[in-house]
Amino acid sequence: MILFLKSIFIAATLVIASSCRSTYVAKPLSFKTPAAYANVQTIGDTLVAAKAYPESKEAAEAFGFNIRSAGMLPVQVVFDNQGSHRFEIDPTQTFLEDDEGNLWPILAKNLAYERATKYIQTKEIFKGAGYHSFLGAAAGALVGGAIGVVTGENVGSAAGKGAVAGAATGAVLGGAGGYQSTKARRAVTEDLKGKSLDAKSIGPKSLSYGYIFFPGEAKSAKQLRLNLLQTDTNQSHLVILAF
Repeated sequence: MILFLKSIFIAATLVIASSCRSTYVAKPLSFKTPAAYANVQTIGDTLVAAKAYPESKEAAEAFGFNIRSAGMLPVQVVFDNQGSHRFEIDPTQTFLEDDEGNLWPILAKNLAYERATKYIQTKEIFKGAGYHSFLGAAAGALVGGAIGVVTGENVGSAAGKGAVAGAATGAVLGGAGGYQSTKARRAVTEDLKGKSLDAKSIGPKSLSYGYIFFPGEAKSAKQLRLNLLQTDTNQSHLVILAF
């Protein structure tokens, strides 16, 4: 009985350890100067280019998790502003056009963060607190008995507590899972916020880059309709970057 319970405990420990470990790792992303891209466009003294990530494998390699399955299609935009003007992206007039001619607006930040963190929580942390609670409640006496083996509590007494011990364990593990999920959520949000470009300005005499996130419902990327506002003159520029 004791050996059996030990094996149950070891198996449960391995599951718990693996499930509490988020596989998300924030990755620094490299970029090329706009001149290196075939779709480079010129606005006065500023070069602009873009690269889309419609393919899941490439997007996952770039971001450290399957951002396409999370419901986003990222587009990297690079600026080489050699002039004296400052630019800002107009998010209300910037669209991604797919191969079917559909235009997709920029994904609202809160929705982008929600999609990414929900995906990380459900896919990367092995369903988080919900799974742990299920493990504790369903395993019941077995988990309770295994705890008795490790803590030195009477095994029969621990096993006799049945689902009560298991449910209590599930609650504790659920709390741990929730903590891990919160950490992952914060990590993803901060990472995407740092990589996001649509709320940043492109200063003069600078090389700037970042990502614009579009809805993952877009299955392809034909071209980016990028609207830039020259802030000191209030002049608007529409740049079309084909992929």
